[in-house]
Amino acid sequence: MATINDIAAKLGISKSTVSKGLNNATDVSDEMRKQILETAVELGYVNKRMQKREKKICILVENMEYDTPNQFGHDIVLGFKQMAEPSGWAVDVIPISIDMQKLTPYSVFMLQQGYQASFILGLSLLDPWMQELRTAKVPTVLYDNYINDNPYIASVGCDNQEGFDLAVRHLVKLGHKKIGLISGPLDSYILKARYHAYINALEKYGLEINEDYIGLGYYVSESTRKYIPKLLEQGVTAVLFSHDVRAISAIAEFDDRDVRIPDDISIVGFDDLPMTAYTTPPLTTVRQDRIALGQCGFYALSCLLNHVTIGSILLRAPLIVRGSTGPAPRQE
Repeated sequence: MATINDIAAKLGISKSTVSKGLNNATDVSDEMRKQILETAVELGYVNKRMQKREKKICILVENMEYDTPNQFGHDIVLGFKQMAEPSGWAVDVIPISIDMQKLTPYSVFMLQQGYQASFILGLSLLDPWMQELRTAKVPTVLYDNYINDNPYIASVGCDNQEGFDLAVRHLVKLGHKKIGLISGPLDSYILKARYHAYINALEKYGLEINEDYIGLGYYVSESTRKYIPKLLEQGVTAVLFSHDVRAISAIAEFDDRDVRIPDDISIVGFDDLPMTAYTTPPLTTVRQDRIALGQCGFYALSCLLNHVTIGSILLRAPLIVRGSTGPAPRQE
């Protein structure tokens, strides 16, 4: 393991300057501090003194709301803290952005802030830190993302294949043969996983796979306005959505078009947000147990901190059947 002496020798500076840089002293320039931190990461330095003072881990959140109970990330954060804090860990929840990632490498950020490990929510495949995580040596757990061949990185999530399989089987039993999908673009690991789960489920039940039954778009309301008319024109009688928010947006769009749910079309969401039980009609959806996901996030992180290398933890994804699905309408 690298020492302060190693960092000082690499940079040709004194040990005291390295120590000041590692501890954010004000009499070290920002440029020098940056060089010290980047060299420390390169050499694999761990600030054991700081870690002994306080057990610190963090939850890093991007593209996900978590402040109030009705928001998706709230219960994930809560579940993580329920496990971590009784075990003596101080947990900071920190919003991150692409600009922040471009400014400060992940491993440098973790060393600079004195965090021993992190649970990361909401990264897309295009984020700068996703590339760095392929070789990072900081114990890290990703929600709904996966990194190959790095023993310091683990993943937690729900079994998307099981969830979509249950949804399609439910719709097939109701007589649906043309089942569509409306999703975000495939620039995230999880949306890719759900897209492939949809395709696999259609194949399993012998249903037609047709690109005209699929709509992929960034913005929720624009996507529903654009793709719902196209799916209706194709004779689609049921639609799966990659997230509940998209399904809820679709309820309003179908209502504006006097399309009755579930008489004219059935819809299925994914997540089981608290509001889905109170939509009109209540939304059939695949449930993610977000408290359990947060708890598993800490469990996976504690394994990594104890040098137990794990890959993925996948929770069951039960289908919650409500009023938005019904028998397929008779074809004229």
